[in-house]
Amino acid sequence: MVPHLITALTGPINELEQRVLDSMPAIERWFRLEWMEHTPPFYSSVDIRNAGFKLAPVDTNLYPGGWNNLTPEMLPLAVQSAMAAIEKICPEAKNLLVIPENHTRNTFYLSNLAQLKRIFHMAGLNVRIGSISPEIKEPTTIDLPGGGTVLLEPVVRTKRRLGLKDFDPCTILLNNDLSSGIPGILEDIHEQYLLPPLHAGWSVRRKSNHFKSYEEVSKRFGKLLGIDPWLINPMFNMCGEVNFAEGTGMECLTTNVDALLTKIRKKYKEYGINEKPFVVVKADNGTYGMGIMTVRDVKDLDELNRKTKNKMSVIKDGQQVHQVIIQEGVLTNERINDAVAEPVVYMMDRYVVGGFYRVHADRGVDENLNAPGAHFVPLAFAESTRLPQPGEKPGASAPNRFYMYGVIGRLAMLAASYELEATDPDAETYD
Repeated sequence: MVPHLITALTGPINELEQRVLDSMPAIERWFRLEWMEHTPPFYSSVDIRNAGFKLAPVDTNLYPGGWNNLTPEMLPLAVQSAMAAIEKICPEAKNLLVIPENHTRNTFYLSNLAQLKRIFHMAGLNVRIGSISPEIKEPTTIDLPGGGTVLLEPVVRTKRRLGLKDFDPCTILLNNDLSSGIPGILEDIHEQYLLPPLHAGWSVRRKSNHFKSYEEVSKRFGKLLGIDPWLINPMFNMCGEVNFAEGTGMECLTTNVDALLTKIRKKYKEYGINEKPFVVVKADNGTYGMGIMTVRDVKDLDELNRKTKNKMSVIKDGQQVHQVIIQEGVLTNERINDAVAEPVVYMMDRYVVGGFYRVHADRGVDENLNAPGAHFVPLAFAESTRLPQPGEKPGASAPNRFYMYGVIGRLAMLAASYELEATDPDAETYD
């Protein structure tokens, strides 16, 4: 299913698609050379917004859940990519331990774990799921919504290794984004591979660092294609001294929101875009669609009600918000059955393996769709393994559209690899 773009402004996006298709050999070579220099994140997912006049990533997740939303047709690609990823890190790997989030009662999340287990099992590994939640004191079997079960077992820590009773893994895969900090049980593991590294978690990671890296990547990619990088890059500002609960730091927020709205207006004028600019204010760390608000006018900030302030002041695991990123809002002009939709691209190692549309019937084109009430429609990414179809009119072909989404997803993944290199505590630094 290819959502329809409900906009007269398909011109710029079709030109971009045409440019991307015409440049495919150069693009693939460019990525190949980049991956020779930089290590891709082990796995990732990227939320993309297609405004009809620009196409940009708005969030990059390095501990993606939602693998259960991939269709069976996508699994062979995921399995091959898992094989490639493991082979690079630990070719002799036999046992893999998956460490999940602690919210053990969310059955949709547990279905995601079952899918990850399936993928790595088919990639030739013995896979078990080891929980670090204090709730899991003994092996616990939980029924899944679509049938089947998932077994959570308590993790056992020895001096230098992490495992389960009678299970010693050489590789540990984190599917826990460490929002509430790095648990001591995961530190000082020297004899096993821990993927992704601890500094990829939200206790260290900042969205502003990621989008700074993405800005650099988009400039270089824009130069390769001869396009304005703004067409694929959401501009941003940041504010590191805000406290919504106490109402302090609001001047910093107001100044930065105003400055960014002015920059967006200028760009809209340059491209003849008649939309109303907006920005999205987000917690600089954190996920799950929490700590996010849309601001269409700087005056809105003077009138924040208590409910909005409460919503903005705390994110997942009760973490307080003190730093925010102010991101250029990118409209989504895609629809599935009249409901607003945005593509989410899933990657493992350096490969696009699939994705889906996040669809929300009760949200507007300028609102966050990662909210209760969202549902998921699989992308026809399986088709895109046939690769783009040159000669098709831009915007008419699913594989062409999805190839373009895959390129944007990989640019965000490359930015994440730059970001992780810059924040690696073990990296050698040279004065």
